[in-house]
Amino acid sequence: MIALTLGQNIDCILAGVIVGFSLGLIGGGGSILAVPLLLYWVGVHNPHLVIGTTALAVGINAFINLIPHARAGNVRWAVAIRFTIAGVIGAFAGAELGKAINGKYLLILFALLMLWIALTMYRTRDKQPVAHKTCERHACVYFYGGGTGILSGFFGIGGGFLIVPALMRSGRLPILNAVASSLLAVGALGTATAISYSLNGLVDWRIAAEYIAGGILGGWLGALSADKLGQRKAALNDIFIGVIVLVAIYMLYKEINFFI
Repeated sequence: MIALTLGQNIDCILAGVIVGFSLGLIGGGGSILAVPLLLYWVGVHNPHLVIGTTALAVGINAFINLIPHARAGNVRWAVAIRFTIAGVIGAFAGAELGKAINGKYLLILFALLMLWIALTMYRTRDKQPVAHKTCERHACVYFYGGGTGILSGFFGIGGGFLIVPALMRSGRLPILNAVASSLLAVGALGTATAISYSLNGLVDWRIAAEYIAGGILGGWLGALSADKLGQRKAALNDIFIGVIVLVAIYMLYKEINFFI
């Protein structure tokens, strides 16, 4: 484990609170801040260790958030399990590829991914997603599951912003069921990515535990705030998009400047 100061350990918990809060308040895309917070705020400078550790924290928090949805009967288990099986295979493959790439290059690609996520969130912020009926169910579920799994494993992200629309398109699920079912996949893909990284000693279990603890608290606060700030969600979403863009630009500046 990395030796951290007391202040850094507190920052780990606070970073988890921020990630959990953004997930609870905004929804898909919130976990994208987990990596840059641990890198630049807490000060853990090993990109691969950061990716492996945050993947575990995001995965465990997804499993925790799955429980109330499962109790409410919102999860479509058959579709979710098929998607997750293919996704886990893809996540292991993506994680192996990610570990083979220089950490600095990986962070540049990660920052570009953040910009793409911000653009996607901005373009779809006023649209109501609908289920698609354009492909054969089982084949599409496995195809989309494997593809999102590769991306999730490569970047060490939960991938909920990809998984929800993929489930709606491939499994023909309504938005509520897609969001609930995605948590099984996010949890499994994050855990698979973390297992792959841990085999190379690239998971710090203490930091992950602190992130998880903060994420649980932040998720509860975010969900509570979402109920009270429902009418302002569009504005909050725009603010969050702006934060993602600023963080991505900062990451590009830091990492590209390293090579100059």
